[in-house]
Amino acid sequence: MSTTQAARLLLALAIIIVAARLLGALARRLDQPPVIGEVLAGIALGPTLLPGAVSEAVFPTDIRPFLAALANLGVALFMFIVGLELDHALVRGRGRLAGSVSVSSIVLPFGLGALLSLYLIRDHPSRDPLSFALFMGAAMSVTAFPVLARILTDRNMSHTLVGQVALTCAAVDDALAWSMLAMVVAVAGAAADQARLLLVLPYLAVMFLLVRPLLSRAATAQRRAGRLTSGTLAVVLAGALLSAAATEAVGLHFIFGAFLFGVVMPREGGAALRAELLERVGQVSSVLLLPVFFIVAGLRVDLSAVGPTGLGELALILLVAIGGKFVGAYLAARANGLPARESGALATLMNTRGLTELVILNIGLQLTLLDTRLYSLMVVMAVLTTAMAGPLLRVLYPPVRYAPAAPVPTAHPG
Repeated sequence: MSTTQAARLLLALAIIIVAARLLGALARRLDQPPVIGEVLAGIALGPTLLPGAVSEAVFPTDIRPFLAALANLGVALFMFIVGLELDHALVRGRGRLAGSVSVSSIVLPFGLGALLSLYLIRDHPSRDPLSFALFMGAAMSVTAFPVLARILTDRNMSHTLVGQVALTCAAVDDALAWSMLAMVVAVAGAAADQARLLLVLPYLAVMFLLVRPLLSRAATAQRRAGRLTSGTLAVVLAGALLSAAATEAVGLHFIFGAFLFGVVMPREGGAALRAELLERVGQVSSVLLLPVFFIVAGLRVDLSAVGPTGLGELALILLVAIGGKFVGAYLAARANGLPARESGALATLMNTRGLTELVILNIGLQLTLLDTRLYSLMVVMAVLTTAMAGPLLRVLYPPVRYAPAAPVPTAHPG
């Protein structure tokens, strides 16, 4: 890296941090998750609003590979945090409700997304129609667990019936959605080197039979120390990145390795370790690395040339994404005995896609399953489905309707 490149990169990082913080704060003032403002910051600094020469001056071509590398690091740490935040105990006691709502809110939008791909592929040719159909189904099915959890916290809904059921469903939904996306990535990359994918099995064995017990010992040592030591932090971060590198090497995307490392982190007796990791890793990720990802993603979004055809495609994408997710979750919730308002609020929350959707869309772009125009329309869908959660909740489930969550029975030994 030359001196000029270094100066340009540092200047670009400063602009990214300031823009993300300002628009994130503005989004919060408008009763929206900060991620909405941060994503819009990326789009605003891209070719949609700025002329090509201005965008090139702010983010020169020669520093974009460095920004992309930092963005990948941010995504890896984000996926580690997503895995770390998944609470296995959420499912206990509500397995039937969570399972049925999650499966229904995935199967219906997945099927509709696959059908929509048959129409979209005419104007957005894909090298692999099957992978394109599977990817569109997966992209329509995702729920962003971290953003959903933040919405519930901001609205004091975490301990309500709807809030706890939504968290449970989102946890199950995340596990199913990421497994489904792993299958899509495997199918899309199968032509290149199908044999490598067999290495996923020994990788999983190592993660659950060797790495998980070692992490439990680290949690025990940290508990004795009373705080998260720099040595433990280094081991955890190195382990997450090694796990990400392993899945990338065997033919899956690196996000799956980072996510799984977070999943195998100890829960029982490791609450203090998880809390400190979430705070310390989350700060670096949310303040610096994820805003870089938003900018890199925004630079790929170009809505300036969207015409009537593009608007029609966007309307269909929104109809499938919102309708499929809402109807699937609502019908399953009603079938399990939830009242209509609670079912509507749950279906609205399950439509929250946020940053998780952006991660998936960037994978589709990297695999050349999406072209730039379709990618741009899908990003708009991700922003709108996340932004609509707050206003809809105020109508469907105002605070006066909040009901406390029923206690989950605790199993006693013996």
